Amino acid sequence: MRRHFQMFAAYNRWANAAVYDAAADLSADELARDMGAFFGSLIGTLNHILVADRIWMKRFTGEGTAPAALDTILHSALPVLRVAREAEDARIVEWIDALPDKAFTGRFTYLTVTDMRTISQRLAPALAHFFNHQTHHRGQAHAMVTALGRPSPTLDLVYFQRTEEGRPFA
Repeated sequence: MRRHFQMFAAYNRWANAAVYDAAADLSADELARDMGAFFGSLIGTLNHILVADRIWMKRFTGEGTAPAALDTILHSALPVLRVAREAEDARIVEWIDALPDKAFTGRFTYLTVTDMRTISQRLAPALAHFFNHQTHHRGQAHAMVTALGRPSPTLDLVYFQRTEEGRPFA
């Protein structure tokens, strides 16, 4: 099971880089334009992905910062947000790599952000949600980049698996 989640951690890093590369030359106005997505703009959506990752990593590890609101804007400038994203992606990869096999079948307990409930669940299903959530919102970011007239980045998992970084997981 560790190998499965190592693949998703590596894929997450790769796919995030592709989205940030595709958005790199957008203006501040384009990044902030309300595109009708759940978090409005591309910068709002990219911030949300990082916010949610930090919330989950705090739950998983007990370490790091966890914003109190899902729509928190951590960084309004894409280059600064990208640095934070890259650091979080490295943190995720390192944490998954360090987990013992038995951890994936274990449970953890956390407090929800939206309604302050205590939840206890197994780690593996929570990790499945964690990576699926990123993919969901990255898809929205992909659509916004395309709608803003930039080339669509290739984000399919199979394409990642055909890269040097992804080949060990294919």
